[in-house]
Amino acid sequence: MTLSWRFSALADRHRALGSKLEDWSGMGTAWTYDKDMSEEHIAIRTKAGIMDVSGLKKVHLVGPHAIAVLDYITTRDMTKIYPGRSVYAAMLNDRGHFTEDCIVYRTGPNSWMLVHGSGSGQEEIVKQATGRNCAVLFDDDLHDLSLQGPIAVDYLAKYVPGIRDLKYFHHLQTTLFGAPVMISRTGYTGERGYEIFVRSQDAVMVWDRIVAEGEDMGIIPCCFSVLDMLRVESYLLFYPYDNSQMYPFADQPPGDSLWELGLDFTVSPGKTGFRGAEEHARLKGKERFKIFGMLIDADGPVDLGDEVFADGRKVGVITCPSYSRLTNRSMAIARLDVDKAVQGTKLEVRGKNVKAGAIAHTLPFDDPEKKKRTAIG
Repeated sequence: MTLSWRFSALADRHRALGSKLEDWSGMGTAWTYDKDMSEEHIAIRTKAGIMDVSGLKKVHLVGPHAIAVLDYITTRDMTKIYPGRSVYAAMLNDRGHFTEDCIVYRTGPNSWMLVHGSGSGQEEIVKQATGRNCAVLFDDDLHDLSLQGPIAVDYLAKYVPGIRDLKYFHHLQTTLFGAPVMISRTGYTGERGYEIFVRSQDAVMVWDRIVAEGEDMGIIPCCFSVLDMLRVESYLLFYPYDNSQMYPFADQPPGDSLWELGLDFTVSPGKTGFRGAEEHARLKGKERFKIFGMLIDADGPVDLGDEVFADGRKVGVITCPSYSRLTNRSMAIARLDVDKAVQGTKLEVRGKNVKAGAIAHTLPFDDPEKKKRTAIG
């Protein structure tokens, strides 16, 4: 972990579960534990799991010009976001290409928090805030514990009044076990779940309480990599692993359009003036590939980077594979030629460890109407 410069207060808890704390976004992260990851996948889909996703970067913006900064660097109309609400947004460069996604939380009239991954979000914020009445604070003390799964609400309801009424992409300031927290109805699993933003000094206590008290309910600690199994089923992309930063075009700089990634919905209707807006509009209909799903005739997951063929010609690449013991399906997110990204198209996966038939399949595989993550009550 020579590149790690950020530290989770839960590092010892992860080591005790067998993690070597591999680097992600500058933080030692529990990519794996000493147990079958499929058990964690099943727990989150049927009960609940608790994950430390503190490697996500948290940046506060405070001041009357914060809304203008966010309105320029993201694709969403920030005037629609009121205190207590959040929104999933994309960030583009001047060429109209995706550079990162994020969630923006409005925590007060002039107070916001942007949470992003390993891209350049923080640098973009600082650049745009320069010279404006907007303070920018990178908050590496705030930890993010993600409690995801159908019984997560049942556990939290014992301690947090009103949690059952908290809507999808809304958040509240409260206490948990006596510690101040912000609980957000968000996550990265496709399940009904909650992210608990907690100070580092309280993170271990909150983790330990949930792990100990949740055991009888079937709540277990889950590693970071189980998110790959879940995100394939739920059509959740992960920068840069699904992008041309990983799978570059030989004659072009890295960068993908929102049309290619299926993220054009992140542009608020009628919004203009954000970074890359004109180029984004110009790129519509000029897709070089499409992000699409694949169902594969295999008894386990294929490999990241396996190539996809049709009619003897390479037509794509697997960016994230998964296999579910719940459904006995081998699935994947793939970058496919536009004409092959059609439901039912016959394909073939070829890799060092596999040669298997497949079909193109619409995303998401699990809960396509998103009823689970948006449920109330």
